[in-house]
Amino acid sequence: MKYLPVNQQLFLYNRKNFVSKLKPSSIAIFNANDEFPRSGDQTFVFKQNADFFYLTGIDQEQSILILFPDCPNTLYKEVLFLRQTSEHIAVWEGHKYTKEEAKQASGIESVFWLSEFDAILHSIINYAENIYINTNENDRFSFEVPYRDLRMLDKLRVKYPLHHYQRSAPIMRDLRVIKSAIEIELTQKACAITRDAFIRTLKFVKPGVAEYEIEAEVTHEFLRQRATGHAYTPIIASGKNAIVLHYIENNQVCNDGDVILFDFGAEYANYNADMSRSIPVSGRFTKRQRDVYDAVLKVMREATKLIVDGAVWNDYHDEVGKIMTSELISLGLLDKHDVEKQDPKMPAYKKYFMHGTSHHLGLDVHDFASRYKPFEVGNILTCEPGIYIPQENLGIRLENNILITKGGNIDLMADIPIDGDEIESIMNS
Repeated sequence: MKYLPVNQQLFLYNRKNFVSKLKPSSIAIFNANDEFPRSGDQTFVFKQNADFFYLTGIDQEQSILILFPDCPNTLYKEVLFLRQTSEHIAVWEGHKYTKEEAKQASGIESVFWLSEFDAILHSIINYAENIYINTNENDRFSFEVPYRDLRMLDKLRVKYPLHHYQRSAPIMRDLRVIKSAIEIELTQKACAITRDAFIRTLKFVKPGVAEYEIEAEVTHEFLRQRATGHAYTPIIASGKNAIVLHYIENNQVCNDGDVILFDFGAEYANYNADMSRSIPVSGRFTKRQRDVYDAVLKVMREATKLIVDGAVWNDYHDEVGKIMTSELISLGLLDKHDVEKQDPKMPAYKKYFMHGTSHHLGLDVHDFASRYKPFEVGNILTCEPGIYIPQENLGIRLENNILITKGGNIDLMADIPIDGDEIESIMNS
């Protein structure tokens, strides 16, 4: 890992919270993510399962966690299993956790090699009534390939058919959405790295540079500051590319007179930043571009005020839609007649602002959370309104990351330039 060691108190705290939600006489099993084939004998770069990292701090493949708070053998109340290294693995793949290093990272005292998993599990599982299995229940996710936790569930049901099987996901959904002080600090670090990468690009962009050259500048700054890399595939969308919401080709030249829409964020210690900005290639907005930019900025600032404890997801988005509608009328993109005759299921503003304003942020960019539960203190959400005008080859999106606090919120990206005058000033300095 490139990032500095994370305070093990985070994982001690997370495990304590998780086991407090289990039914009596329960054992919970968590698996690391699969290693996915890329081509031939290659695999994709390993990315740890977010729930597994949340509970262990272990960033390594082929790892398993057992939590059994009522285990009659105190040695096995919490157990971590690791892939055992060898001279061959050390030569071909590099360093793997030692048992002592894993104890230090996770705060788990009972660490064994993976080869001992079946025997240890069998020695204790029959003293449990319930078996909790972790499944991916993010409602943005749909799977076709069975992942490691599901494959283990199939094996356990054959071997232990009379146990009661339970879902860990509902517990994780309620826990992960409320960020602790250490998680906020790690997210703030990701935001700070993202800020520096953006300022670097402001000084780099000029007519004639390619989108991929800008992406290279961002990547360089991320890695230079110990980020794992990008939190998601970056969007560097100039001109008409900016009206494609998930444009990721990043292969066009940036032309004088165009606006570039950026959407990128650093990943640090598995925690993510998610930022959007829009800047003029020439270093100066045209009047029309600036009018649209300022309208989006106004919507963003008004929407940010609504991200507070107790706000309800649908009500929040409906209110943002009203604010956006007013700005679109001011820009001449809608008129009051359009609004009066609009279909409530597809409001008129959706023609120019077709995505949601916010999503939860954390170990996943679209973090695991209930869309039906009111916002709470400790939630981190994005705020990302945009206006996309195909006939003008213009797309503007602005996005910051907002932490809900008691009585209000904190913008974790407040120090990233966003005012139009400041953007122009930096680009022309």
